[in-house]
Amino acid sequence: MTMVRIPASRLVIAAALAATLAACSGGEPAAEAPPVLKERHDNFEAIGDAFKAVRGELEKDAPDFGVIAAKASEINTLGGKIEGHFPAGTSVDDGYKTEALPAIWEKPEEFKAAAQKLLDESAKLAEIAPAGDKEAVGAQVMALGGACKGCHDNFRLDDKK
Repeated sequence: MTMVRIPASRLVIAAALAATLAACSGGEPAAEAPPVLKERHDNFEAIGDAFKAVRGELEKDAPDFGVIAAKASEINTLGGKIEGHFPAGTSVDDGYKTEALPAIWEKPEEFKAAAQKLLDESAKLAEIAPAGDKEAVGAQVMALGGACKGCHDNFRLDDKK
């Protein structure tokens, strides 16, 4: 292997150029993401996984309604954490890698209502699932999915593209 020797004057010029570019690109690098970003991401992933499990049960000839009720209760518990996962200053506009739109903070009552709808629909699913009525459970799963979609449509960056 051949080593290339770079003159010190070129290294100084390269360092000065890098510093100039950093200053022109807005100055300070973005702050480290607060832990709440990972917490809310993980919470929504868990809600999604639980919802997929519910849908998976409904695709079976003989769904396990106990699993559906348990997963609906899990969604309800996780949904109760949503409101606390969105402190001010943690949107995509604040420079963080997140799908949280500023509308969450601009329309807090609408966001709170959307989160409450998830709680209401998941509680209803947990309540009716043990009866084993596949048609009623299926209709409630659609209502729960609609609660998810409503929030995604209004408050999530990914769905706005």
